[in-house]
Amino acid sequence: MNTQDPDTKLRGPAVWALVLTGVASFMAALDNLVVTTALPAIREDLGGKLEDLEWTVNAYTLTFAVLLMFGAALGDRFGRRRLFIAGLAIFTGASAAAALSPGIDALIAARAVQGVGAAIMMPLTLTLLTAAVPAARRGMALGIYGAVTGLAVASGPLIGGSLTEHISWQWIFWLNVPIGLALIPLARLRLAESTAPGARLDVPGTLLISGGLFGIVYALVNANAKGWTSAPVLTGLIVGAALVGGFIHHGFNNANPMLPMRLFRNRGFLGINLASLLMFLGMFGSIFLLSQFLQGVAGYSPTQAGLRMLPWTGMPMIVAPFAGILSDRIGGRPVVAAGLALQALGLGWFAAILSADVTYAAQLPPLILSGIGMALYFAPAANVLMSTVTPADQGKASGTNNALREVGGALGVAVLASVFSAQGGYESPQAFTDGTIPALWIGAGAVALSAVLALLLPGKAKSSQVVPASAVVPDEVPVAG
Repeated sequence: MNTQDPDTKLRGPAVWALVLTGVASFMAALDNLVVTTALPAIREDLGGKLEDLEWTVNAYTLTFAVLLMFGAALGDRFGRRRLFIAGLAIFTGASAAAALSPGIDALIAARAVQGVGAAIMMPLTLTLLTAAVPAARRGMALGIYGAVTGLAVASGPLIGGSLTEHISWQWIFWLNVPIGLALIPLARLRLAESTAPGARLDVPGTLLISGGLFGIVYALVNANAKGWTSAPVLTGLIVGAALVGGFIHHGFNNANPMLPMRLFRNRGFLGINLASLLMFLGMFGSIFLLSQFLQGVAGYSPTQAGLRMLPWTGMPMIVAPFAGILSDRIGGRPVVAAGLALQALGLGWFAAILSADVTYAAQLPPLILSGIGMALYFAPAANVLMSTVTPADQGKASGTNNALREVGGALGVAVLASVFSAQGGYESPQAFTDGTIPALWIGAGAVALSAVLALLLPGKAKSSQVVPASAVVPDEVPVAG
């Protein structure tokens, strides 16, 4: 007789949920950086000023970050599977529109719509997966999910460069279309529908946080081009910060806010969100500069540069599933903190050895160390986040965490690029190196601070008390169909 607890197995619905949400999150996360290595080819084909090319990246980041929390709220209210499919359809259609763009303005518009679809789809992936996986195996499942998402974020330049170099830049968008078309019917058939009990749309909160994030992210993605003291950037920062402040006040005083500020009284929820913001600040900004260093200074093609970053970017696929299992056994706090510390050490090592003639052999140890650190963070971070809230708040928690990650990524590129411009430039390999070194130290410092914040996370025993396994199903409201 089989005496093994059935809740410790990943059964069919859980496996389908892992596959579908993992692939969807890969597509959404990949499009953060996939365009960067294709910009020269896009400029040659479609024309446009430098500012236009920057907006092919920024339009996606902006709409993605601004609408993430609204997407989570829509799913809680109208059905998570239903809105997940809607977001997937929007993202797939916009990808086709981007590939067919006749000019730079049409491409920018399609990228903005892609961000809308991703913002609806992405926060619901964690909620759907968490509800489908037994509590005893949630760390392993979310570790695999984290590995896929982390790989997508870091491998965007490699995939974009390879497709652009060997086929055409349009294929960085065509790649999404058949995958999206396959996922839509599978999601309808294989994912269970659910809503949050008593969920309501918070219109004032939606307007406040959307306007606030728009102002802040708009300022961040334009700061390098227009200057930090320019009127548009200062206006965006001041007005955006004021609206976010209004959103925080609203969250404390409204009966049914989009994001109840009570969640931040939980030190685990506060710690993992601040750590995520700083992790993405350091990681995004560093990848942005190091991928250019390998091409502009070391002389590699986009594909060659991406391949040489694989010890960093590919490590999550190897380490993260094991880290997820480890977090199930010893708790997420030590795994997350260790991962962030190793990532910070890897970036600091890079900054210490970087020179215009540095060999790849010298770069390999910090690449491997950074990859292990990234994997150890991505694997348990999602599980830690979801364990700090009740199932009814998981949509809000996922949307909040994803929004803060996007804002952190935009801030990382803006801040590290500004440090790079102040200390160096593109004039020569030595100038590029001179600008990159202090920027990497800033990135390493941000990730090191996130490692300290990870110590705020609760230990294993405390985490397990927040969302007991018996609470997962009763608090979810199944919907027919």
